[in-house]
Amino acid sequence: MKLQSEAELLRIFIGESDKHQGRPLYEVIVEEARRGGLAGATVLRGTLGFGANSRIHTAKILRLSEDLPMVVEIVDQPERIAEFLPELDTLIGEGLVTLERVRVITYRHSHSE
Repeated sequence: MKLQSEAELLRIFIGESDKHQGRPLYEVIVEEARRGGLAGATVLRGTLGFGANSRIHTAKILRLSEDLPMVVEIVDQPERIAEFLPELDTLIGEGLVTLERVRVITYRHSHSE
């Protein structure tokens, strides 16, 4: 897929323990983005953060079982992101979703996949 230079970044902030039908929510979001034909998705695991309830979530050794922050980032054309938003809305119960314009400099992949 070729991305135009102007695109959008969809950023989804959720917790590591968030589930959708018993499965990790971040995995479900990535799978649905792939199924929807979006350009790509990346999941980032935070080591420290807090959300709306102001409770600190940390990866410190004594608190390994805490619900760490997860961020799913998806970049694609604005129309493609807009098509995905209703699906995303059905998946997320709690969290934060942001959208911003980005300028794509390079988007390449190997043809050997």
